[in-house]
Amino acid sequence: MTIFSISFLILSNAVTLRRDKSIFFSRVAIIVLLYSSLFAVASLFIVCLERGIGLYGGLFHGTSTTQIFNIFIFIISAVILQLTAFYPRKIWIPEYSSLSKLFLYNFVYYKTKILNKMAEQFRIIEYSLILLFIITGAVFLMSTSDLVSIFLSIELQSYGLYLLSTIYRNSELATSGGLTYFLLGGLSSCFILLGASLLYTNSGTTNLDGLYVITSISDISESNYNNILYLYESYYIHFSLLILSVGFLFKVSAAPFHFWSPDVYDAIPTIVTTFVAIVAKISIFIFLLELVHYTCNSLFSYQFSWTSSLLVSSLLSLIIGTVLGLTQFRIKRLFAYSTISHVGFILLALSINSIESIQAFIFYLMQYSISNLNAFVILISIGFSLYYYINNSDEYKELSDKNNSPIQLISQMKGYFYINPVLALSLSITIFSFVGIPPLIGFFAKQMVLSAALDSGYIFLTLIAILTSVISAVYYLNIIKVIFFDKSDYKINPELEKIVLHGNIISNNIVKEIKFGLKNIVLSSSLTITISILTLIILFFIFTPTEWLSTANILALILFNT
Repeated sequence: MTIFSISFLILSNAVTLRRDKSIFFSRVAIIVLLYSSLFAVASLFIVCLERGIGLYGGLFHGTSTTQIFNIFIFIISAVILQLTAFYPRKIWIPEYSSLSKLFLYNFVYYKTKILNKMAEQFRIIEYSLILLFIITGAVFLMSTSDLVSIFLSIELQSYGLYLLSTIYRNSELATSGGLTYFLLGGLSSCFILLGASLLYTNSGTTNLDGLYVITSISDISESNYNNILYLYESYYIHFSLLILSVGFLFKVSAAPFHFWSPDVYDAIPTIVTTFVAIVAKISIFIFLLELVHYTCNSLFSYQFSWTSSLLVSSLLSLIIGTVLGLTQFRIKRLFAYSTISHVGFILLALSINSIESIQAFIFYLMQYSISNLNAFVILISIGFSLYYYINNSDEYKELSDKNNSPIQLISQMKGYFYINPVLALSLSITIFSFVGIPPLIGFFAKQMVLSAALDSGYIFLTLIAILTSVISAVYYLNIIKVIFFDKSDYKINPELEKIVLHGNIISNNIVKEIKFGLKNIVLSSSLTITISILTLIILFFIFTPTEWLSTANILALILFNT
């Protein structure tokens, strides 16, 4: 796989101009990720037969859960890389758009401005390579089985995210946001390192399997053999895990360690936000899944468990993500508070640790990642679709960094339904899924989490989760109102309104000149197909729920049977 990847990178480096290298690198990275997902599918059968395989002397382990989420991360990352692997716009002429004519005819026209060739994301060669490092760190983190590999994996992932946030060197906002992320992320890494060192000091081992055994022995010793294993009293380990969890809660932007995420999400370019907001969280939550499962089940209820902190963080995330989201007028800050609120649901399912809650946790994490990805891709596509429109409002003119994040304010989407109704409907379906309106996929995810919480006796948290879901609908529905019922501020640029563009159709050495206008400039197939598939998954989940629910159920059962 490594030889295959390096060969393609060298080849793309040799045959392309510097301007096109980033596009070819992104396409090579997509091929590498798809190949890696096939590799993970093949190894999944081996892992299932063996109930997990230890790697590199116990530093890592492969299980069914890690392999499934490896595949999930590879596919999600490949979709995100499409944003930089293809130009965002194309020319669509119906009479020359049949399959036969697409292969037989060659359409030549002046492409640079129409296709957005000179955009910043196509000038950054290192983008896709940094993404591969981050994905490597994420895969390692999900499979880690040692305190040393935990820290190495989370830092490999985090360093790539810091670089990615500041990769747009000409953007002051991105540089300041990335610097904030770096400084506060370094602080959270200190907590992780402190917690790991305390675990080693108290247990004498860096291996997590040894830690799980010691936790079980210490629980027994406190009840039956009072002073035999005094060194291994479980509350030592629970306090160490509590410190460790602070660092990880910071990195997933769970309250009360959420304060960095709205500023960073809003400052960095939207293409980068798409990756930072999704992939980094998946790997950390899957790592926490096993850690919670094997350390939270204390034999006696009066003993302190570190997972109580996850319940507190869940409660605060639900409240803060909902209440502070009500005052937001910038779209990416609103998505950041929305993420904090949904992290509250994920933490609630994670901390309960029953078969039903783990099933809900896995399903919620997968569906929210897909919905969030669709929301960001649509947001980017809206910016690309406003190519020949102008907005004369003073609020829009004062926006900084418009080239990297065209859509920054909720008010910028006023009346967008009348510009592109299909894209507006896709965004509405995704937002309704965030709210939890049936029969969309988000409703079933919330219903599973709330059902698991009620069955485990968490009535107060369930009521808070229901209440915050209802309140959060206010700011979600405000976006719907702006898109469908407000008057648009956009007008077609008078200089471009009647412009006639020229191109040539070439077939069998015969050149035919054709004319086209602004109506023929549309979003590229990579964007439209991606949005269509993701929206249909959200919309029609009720007709094909078996695969999703069965996968979540099987993974939960495997975890409880090992």
